[in-house]
Amino acid sequence: MIENLVRKNMLSLSQHENAYEDVANEISILLDANENPFGSPAKNEENLNRYPDPNQTLLKEKISTIKGVPPQNIFLGNGSSEVLDVLFRIFCEPAKDWCVTCPPSNSLYERLAKINDVEVARVPLQKNFDLNVGEILEHNQNTKILFLNSPNDPTGNALHNEDIEFLLGKFQGIVVIDETYINYSRQPSFISLLPHFPNLIIVQTFSKAWGLAGLHLATAYASSFIINLMNKVRPQFNINAPAQHFALSALDNLNWVNEHIRKTVALRENLSTELKKIPNVKYVYPSQANFLLVRFQNAATIYNSLLVEGIAVQDVSMKVHCENCLRITVGTEIENNILIEKLKNIA
Repeated sequence: MIENLVRKNMLSLSQHENAYEDVANEISILLDANENPFGSPAKNEENLNRYPDPNQTLLKEKISTIKGVPPQNIFLGNGSSEVLDVLFRIFCEPAKDWCVTCPPSNSLYERLAKINDVEVARVPLQKNFDLNVGEILEHNQNTKILFLNSPNDPTGNALHNEDIEFLLGKFQGIVVIDETYINYSRQPSFISLLPHFPNLIIVQTFSKAWGLAGLHLATAYASSFIINLMNKVRPQFNINAPAQHFALSALDNLNWVNEHIRKTVALRENLSTELKKIPNVKYVYPSQANFLLVRFQNAATIYNSLLVEGIAVQDVSMKVHCENCLRITVGTEIENNILIEKLKNIA
């Protein structure tokens, strides 16, 4: 079934060449890639004169140990944008195929669809931000990819397991679940469903809970068939050596990550409580992410007033069901307290 969804020219695409992959540990003199043998002028950095491991072997093995997913089911991308762009190129014929998005959601999906000349069918979430499962399936015959976001950005809610499993069983295309904020959620990752649904792809990131947004590193988990195609389509050296190095270092510090996840969740709940006390706040939506969606009396006034005070938040008022709403990231305790005090002083 999955093969029938793939663009025909992708099926015949060869893997990137790596002539001595099987004996890499035995090679001591590298005269094959026209690299500079004298090193780099960058201080305190070794081996930057050499190309990075194109297969990210050590990093994938470490991720595999932590996630319980075999390395052959793991893809590493230069941010979620590369991961999703690769999927568009594998599955969607330009000017012919469609994808489905469920706004309000990450605007990246529609931007990449436009870049790849793919039509978008928009199926808005319900007013309580649950999926409109029936309407999604009305597009079953004409679409290649369904994009879901759980916890959803900008609303912060996690999608219901029963809706996801139902769609995975009924939707005839690829189902991509963007789990950018999964580390902050009470809901487990949908990774456990991978063995049961070959059309499922999970996307996660190192940019949020791992605190590595500067590396712009994302992961995808899928069947080995899909991962193999993704590795054919991506650039050969898409993950640079420093990104692989620092990601490996971070993966050795799980206790730090887990402690800061717990701290962020506690700060989120405290921030929610304090925001509810402010007269200008109409509603604070429950969140399972590292941000809160907050409805104000006049979001534009609040947004501009905060900018004057040197505080940046995200105005999402133009998104579906988000009139007069701001998305506020959970900061440090000091940052959150300053935000609350500034909001109290805005009429």
